[in-house]
Amino acid sequence: MFKRISLTAAFFAAAAAPAFAHLDPAAHGSFMAGVSHPLFGADHILAMIAVGLWASQIGGRALIAVPAAFVGTMVLGFALAVAGIGLPFVEPAILASVIGLGLLVATAVRLPVAVSAAVVGVFALFHGHAHGGELGAAGALQFGLGFLIATAALHAVGIAAGLGLSRLGPVVTRVLGALTALGGAALILG
Repeated sequence: MFKRISLTAAFFAAAAAPAFAHLDPAAHGSFMAGVSHPLFGADHILAMIAVGLWASQIGGRALIAVPAAFVGTMVLGFALAVAGIGLPFVEPAILASVIGLGLLVATAVRLPVAVSAAVVGVFALFHGHAHGGELGAAGALQFGLGFLIATAALHAVGIAAGLGLSRLGPVVTRVLGALTALGGAALILG
């Protein structure tokens, strides 16, 4: 019981904390800065794990296609930013992705795999653009590779959690989706 309460408290604390994924500009450009970037922002963690949870709910080819679409389109967004091509509403779109992905998991929406991949791809474009926009061109390859690997790892955590929790029934994963959406709302208000 105490373990469950502690995990719930830790989740809410992480969801309500401000996004600390944004490093000192002097620290950008390294592989480790890229790896650490998605791991220190609640917005990134919640969205990336939600992608994996949703893929696990859809099942089949979605287990690979949905996270791969996110990673691939995130790279495109990163490249656009490094090339100096702007996108409007990047930060609001990232926050919307946390809420939207959380709601997709909470309501267990089952779309065709291609449509699901397109949905996460739209969100990923903004996540990638934010990463590239903060970095500039210095060290883009090393940084990009690092955040790509960390993002894929967070997707894998979401998939593993979703598949493991499915043994307890679909409600547990759906509750995590609702908590993710609430975490996104807390980030907006915080």
